[in-house]
Amino acid sequence: MSDLPRRVLVLGLAVTGEAAALALAARGVEVVVSDHSPDADPGRLAGTGVELRLGTEDESVLSGVELVVKSPGVPGRSPVVSAARERGIPVWSEIELGWRLLPGNPVLGVTGTKGKTTTVRLLGSMFAAGGVDAVLAGNEHTPLSEVALTVDPGTWVVCELSSFQLEDVETFACDIAVLLNLEPDHLDRHGTFEAYREAKLRIFERAQVKIVPAGLGLDGIEFGADDPLPAEPKMPGAHNRENAAAATAAARAAGLPDEAIAEALRTFAGVPHRLELVRELHGVKYVNDSKATNTAAARRGVAAYDEPLHLILGGSLKGEAFGPFAQELPANVRSIHLIGEASDELAAALDAAGRAYARDGDLASAIAHATADAQSGDVVLLSPATASFDQFRNFEERGDTFRRLVEELA
Repeated sequence: MSDLPRRVLVLGLAVTGEAAALALAARGVEVVVSDHSPDADPGRLAGTGVELRLGTEDESVLSGVELVVKSPGVPGRSPVVSAARERGIPVWSEIELGWRLLPGNPVLGVTGTKGKTTTVRLLGSMFAAGGVDAVLAGNEHTPLSEVALTVDPGTWVVCELSSFQLEDVETFACDIAVLLNLEPDHLDRHGTFEAYREAKLRIFERAQVKIVPAGLGLDGIEFGADDPLPAEPKMPGAHNRENAAAATAAARAAGLPDEAIAEALRTFAGVPHRLELVRELHGVKYVNDSKATNTAAARRGVAAYDEPLHLILGGSLKGEAFGPFAQELPANVRSIHLIGEASDELAAALDAAGRAYARDGDLASAIAHATADAQSGDVVLLSPATASFDQFRNFEERGDTFRRLVEELA
């Protein structure tokens, strides 16, 4: 990219903000980083010459700025973003910056409400099995602007894309674009499902090949959970077979042979915190599905098992209604254990659905109660249907805590 601005504001530090600032500074751009938290960790930016403005959202950070690069955690309605747009200053996501900095690499982009990380890592296994160079980037992986610093020309970039990352792209273009599914999520940020859907579908702008779920009425190569595959996936659950079908369609579009696709399907076991079998104790399986941060994902987690389930639900709220989820819980859910700030809303939905539950409050109590209820052949499933920010830093910490507590059971 030869026409870099002279001075750029990176709004929001975190992992992607740090990567964007480093990528720009490495190319001689004057960079200022602003974050609303006065305690934000400058990390690798210390000593790089990047100007840090921490603990402020003052519009003065826009002085002399020709471009704003917005971290995905920064809402589009933030005062600095609004002021930048009013002044005619372009606002890019970190993905847009990373795309412009890439040395012409082919990009396979993956978005969807759930299954993105699993599908991206499965695709990584397919490329590896086929002996084709590929790097994983984006949400839950290395930021794209950081990948752009080191990736060799010609290497495939398999990029996981959230709605927050897609809402501020301008020229970003996928050689192959995959939409896995589309259900309400992040309504606290987007406001409406329509706005969320619009952000997700931006992955198809300028895409050469589109891979889409059957039945949504979208143009492209359709896939579904019942598609014939070159091998059955090792991962459990109908939703993972659907992810495997999407990955297979994308891998074929990238020119990978069925032999490589089959090898990856047979050997890829999934990702941590997504239907992760932690242990089996006295015939009871304990499964960590902490990455199920909305009801769509929790539905898939529950549907993966025919065995009697003891389900742990709850965490922080995201603006999603729990009524339909509660009404549709199958009969094999034998006990329900509520934790976190969402307990009241979940309890009201379960009351309306005529389902019994226990208010256990925290994860340790819920695991102890579920263990007492469970018999040999049952499954204790953490599939919370909510975010984690009430009691944990993120879903990873919640899942790690579940794993530790389960491993400590006598």
